[in-house]
Amino acid sequence: MELIRGLHNLRPRHRGSVVTIGNFDGVHLGHQAILDQLKTHARAHDLPAVVVVFEPQPREYFAGDQAPPRLTRLSDKVRLLGRYGADRVLCLPFNRRLRELSAREFIDRVLIQGLGVRHLVVGDDFRFGCDRAGDFDLLKTVGEEVGFSVEHTRTFQVGGERVSSTRVRTLLASGNFEQSEQLLGRPFSLEGRVVRDRQLGRTIGVPTANLPLVPGPLILRGVLAAITRLEDGREVPGVLNVGWRPTVGADRPVLEVHLFDLDESLYGQRLVVMPCARLRGEETFASIDELKRRIHLDIDQARDYFQQHAFQQHASDAAGALPDAEGVDASLPSSRYPMASAPLAAERSKHEQ
Repeated sequence: MELIRGLHNLRPRHRGSVVTIGNFDGVHLGHQAILDQLKTHARAHDLPAVVVVFEPQPREYFAGDQAPPRLTRLSDKVRLLGRYGADRVLCLPFNRRLRELSAREFIDRVLIQGLGVRHLVVGDDFRFGCDRAGDFDLLKTVGEEVGFSVEHTRTFQVGGERVSSTRVRTLLASGNFEQSEQLLGRPFSLEGRVVRDRQLGRTIGVPTANLPLVPGPLILRGVLAAITRLEDGREVPGVLNVGWRPTVGADRPVLEVHLFDLDESLYGQRLVVMPCARLRGEETFASIDELKRRIHLDIDQARDYFQQHAFQQHASDAAGALPDAEGVDASLPSSRYPMASAPLAAERSKHEQ
């Protein structure tokens, strides 16, 4: 899979393609259905399947910190797009120059001159160009003039509702990791390479691996039971904290995970952290001792959760790999990970009634 950054990096060999355009945040089942549609036409035309994305995403450009938090950063999005069938990803910088292109200029420069589009797959509500003046009908008209075909994407539903990035964000915010996994077609995960931090966890007997967070709104915040996949394939349960550490102070949000019964250096390793259950929100404690007591309660609660769901530390196998695009549909097989459908406090209250 090839990543092309910017129109200036397109070459004559990139002309001739089957194309789709969008944010593809999360690369969820709806996106995977579009990629299946794209691959079908790419094979029929014997051309590469190309996905056009923007960085930053348009809503981030216009709304800044008020934009919805991302489900996937660019590097993870590109990797997933390749996994699910894209041959090339063209990433266009969303800046003033791109924003001011008229709809017809966008078609001419990006689709015709840049990619030599032969077939285009976009939503029938797709808008583009300066002031969002371009639409599906314009694409159809221009396609008929210059010789490319256009079709709309197919709506993908689960539980009678359209699968969308907004719906996934809502589920994650509510602590429903079971349904978010169903809509994504894989567990939601946070990834990164372990970096050195202030090592505050070691001073209170709870060492953590710290991963850098992408600037911007947080998709999750608080304390969660989580499973972490190490580079060697081992999957280790533990407790994840995402936020500002208000009791000890922080100049930026942190992602730190404490792995149960693991005493080894992880610096430099790339970890995949899969939140499974929300334990509590972010809190400010009156003292470090009070914070320590609560952290140990969090650890006990997470251990109990994983024991109740019979998840043991072990090496991952094929069943734990991210699913391929082939066969993705609304059948939604159950996860082998213990994903909660609500915060654990809510689950307890439900069962106590």
